[in-house]
Amino acid sequence: MSLVLVEKPRPHVTVVRLNRPHRLNAMSFELMTALYDTLRRVAADNAAWVVVLTGEGRGFCSGLDLEDPGMIPGIDDMSLARIGMLAMGHFSRIVPALRDLPQPVIAAVNGPAYGGGMCLSLGADLRFAAASAEFNATGIVNGLTSTELGASWLLPRLIGASRANDLLLTGRKIGAEEAERIGLVSRVVADGSVVDAAVEAAERMCEFSAFGLQMTKKVCWANLETTSLTAAVDLEDRNQLLLGNTENLVECIRARRENRKPIYTDMPRRDVIEHGASRPPKY
Repeated sequence: MSLVLVEKPRPHVTVVRLNRPHRLNAMSFELMTALYDTLRRVAADNAAWVVVLTGEGRGFCSGLDLEDPGMIPGIDDMSLARIGMLAMGHFSRIVPALRDLPQPVIAAVNGPAYGGGMCLSLGADLRFAAASAEFNATGIVNGLTSTELGASWLLPRLIGASRANDLLLTGRKIGAEEAERIGLVSRVVADGSVVDAAVEAAERMCEFSAFGLQMTKKVCWANLETTSLTAAVDLEDRNQLLLGNTENLVECIRARRENRKPIYTDMPRRDVIEHGASRPPKY
């Protein structure tokens, strides 16, 4: 049985589904290995423009599997200290891996997202929640720390330091309604429909430029770490120029005049190629 399922329900939309439903898709070493391998394949799939991440069954991901974590791969001839670091990294690098995907990721949180599962959702670019979804920073409850898998960096940026500290220090569970109110998720939909809602949103996003989606994701993540407004605007300017040198804007204007949807190809602007950059672009 594959621990991660991949579906392509619509053109350019890929659904990645954790498949340990008997454990609420808890994170084992084997599951994480399968997920990393899947993300590498999805990243290399040029026909995939938007990714939906969800869990099979009634849970999104219940965090680290404390009872059946499986075996750490690649530990032959390692000391205990090295094994510990390898084990931590096998889980903690999943959020950077999601960030490194060129495609925007929508987390369709269909049930409990506890501990590392909540962190996994934080690594997505958008979060939709089913009405019965729950979020919880479980580490503190288990006698550990809730600051794991990037939560101490991401959560304050998403919902503010005060609310992030509330979740990370109290270990309390919050439902989908509160998660939407504080900005942890952007949409709440009826149970049983969250994946469909995410796929529908992904399909609408695929009407845009694949290059535009990719570069928007890159800039949004990069400017979470930038040091000033000026630096942020400079990066935006350069990325906007990259898209401005394609046929996309010309096609947008043409489509509006012809009362149809634009078809973006991301191809270089013909007038720039034919006449050089010395002439101003014509719209």
